[in-house]
Amino acid sequence: MKPLLCTVFINPQTALALSLTQWDIVIRQARRAHVLARLRQLLQSAGLLAQIPPQPLLHLESAHIYYERFQGSLQREIRHVQEALKPLEIPVILLKGSAYSVAGNNAALGRTFSDIDILVTETALPDVEMALINAGWITSTLDPYDQKYYRQWMHEIPPMRHLSRQTSIDVHHNILPKTVRSCPDAQQLWANRVPVPEQNLWLLSPEDRVLHSAAHLFHEGEWAMGFRDLSDLDLLLKEFSATEGFWANLLQRAETLKLQIPLFYALRYTHQILQTPIPEAIIKSSGQHLSNKIHTLLMDALFLRVLIPAHDSCNDRWTGVARWLLFVRSHWLRMPLYLVIPHLLRKSLLRLTGKAVH
Repeated sequence: MKPLLCTVFINPQTALALSLTQWDIVIRQARRAHVLARLRQLLQSAGLLAQIPPQPLLHLESAHIYYERFQGSLQREIRHVQEALKPLEIPVILLKGSAYSVAGNNAALGRTFSDIDILVTETALPDVEMALINAGWITSTLDPYDQKYYRQWMHEIPPMRHLSRQTSIDVHHNILPKTVRSCPDAQQLWANRVPVPEQNLWLLSPEDRVLHSAAHLFHEGEWAMGFRDLSDLDLLLKEFSATEGFWANLLQRAETLKLQIPLFYALRYTHQILQTPIPEAIIKSSGQHLSNKIHTLLMDALFLRVLIPAHDSCNDRWTGVARWLLFVRSHWLRMPLYLVIPHLLRKSLLRLTGKAVH
């Protein structure tokens, strides 16, 4: 049975028929999935807020107040980043939640997050890191192994945190790690970037924003945020597909960036879980290179369990197994076996000894 939160996201009108007991479950599911403020936005857009019972409405309004304050803080933090990097006179691309907010994308609605993500060229990384350090950011990962992990293998430098504001920034030079077999050519991302009007900032193209969201969701293994990220894709696809030629351009960009597989999963599961209106021919075309139906059915058994809200009311006896298998898969995708096996062994050992671990 589809989780109540999914049903409300698909058709907000169904919220009017919920009992208080059901509302209690919906609020809990939304809070665990980090979409409580987004749920409020969806109900407002549907003109339903005045009909919501006061008990759940209190939680929705509280989440909305936090979201509005977050938006103000986000804009100030983006300006701080701009000021820190302005002397370098280099282009900077905003990624993920920051990009959605600045672009005014629907995926920004009700979305809060813990850090700003930016993309710069790999050659600019040393200068960017030093400029941020001079402006008060420090590297939060000091362990030598973690430093090597990020700088040698990953698509970003270690996360940085500002000393006084305690805000975080992730500085990327690509959207997937270097060790990923299908790591895209970052130059292709820069070639299609679009400017932010009246600001010295850039965004990925609409198609690349979708592909980055898909790549992040289906490579990183952050399943606590799985439903929120799937909802991001749902909103992006609905918004961008109103532009003529979007679907054809999206398929072409996926081929150019070698991201056909995460795109196929993004289209398949937004359609299955959130009923995102995607032409069947597009879904079929995106998965034409995946001829193994047994593999697809196996992925269904896993992803359909982890892409719904991460709440006990949504779990079955196989949910934990699915999360573990997809966790292992995320590392297998991220690194070759000769790197991933010692990496996972080290993580397990440090966990057993109670020491901090990346």
